[in-house]
Amino acid sequence: MAAPRPLSRFWEWGKNIVCVGRNYAEHAREMQSAVPSEPVLFLKPSTAYAPEGSAILMPAYSRNLHHELELGVVMGRRGRAVPEAAAMDYVAGYALCLDMTARDVQDECKKKGLPWTLAKSFTASCPVSAFVPKEKIPDPHNLKLWLKVNGELRQEGDTSSMIFSIPYIISYVSKIMTLEEGDIILTGTPKGVGPVKENDEIQAGIHGVVSMTFKVERPEY
Repeated sequence: MAAPRPLSRFWEWGKNIVCVGRNYAEHAREMQSAVPSEPVLFLKPSTAYAPEGSAILMPAYSRNLHHELELGVVMGRRGRAVPEAAAMDYVAGYALCLDMTARDVQDECKKKGLPWTLAKSFTASCPVSAFVPKEKIPDPHNLKLWLKVNGELRQEGDTSSMIFSIPYIISYVSKIMTLEEGDIILTGTPKGVGPVKENDEIQAGIHGVVSMTFKVERPEY
């Protein structure tokens, strides 16, 4: 028999990274985008994962890489068309995540009406913290998120400001695509997104719960 897959290392075997765009009204406004009436979804491949200890890699085709700080929800079991009232039963825990975004590329994609894949799905575009079991976060809608670049506070937000709640998002997503154990849903970023450059140090955390540190590097390829 195969060895059990520990959820504490979900990034090694989890298949799907489902991202929710514009889930904080102030971020939608700072991006000059409409506040959505239903979740805006996009995907990252599993090769986007970058656990702490590895680097954030700048894609060679971008000159304007932005940080987006997000609470990630890790699924504990398979779910399809999950009722909103039962959605939290499917959650195994949480992780702090960064949705690294090639903003210049995304702007071009938007102008041309193209998907955001080039801007969002490159290697190491989803740095993740250590896994936090569900029991350690009694209310995921009452967390303070923060991010610093080279010691300067850039992003700070409360998950209470999310437009769509975690149960609503799980139910909505699972009616479109089957969610599996080890999958993660990124729940959107608060305001304050901004650029990083080579050799910058990003520190981020959920206040009182977990923190992480990453270096930004530009690979040779």
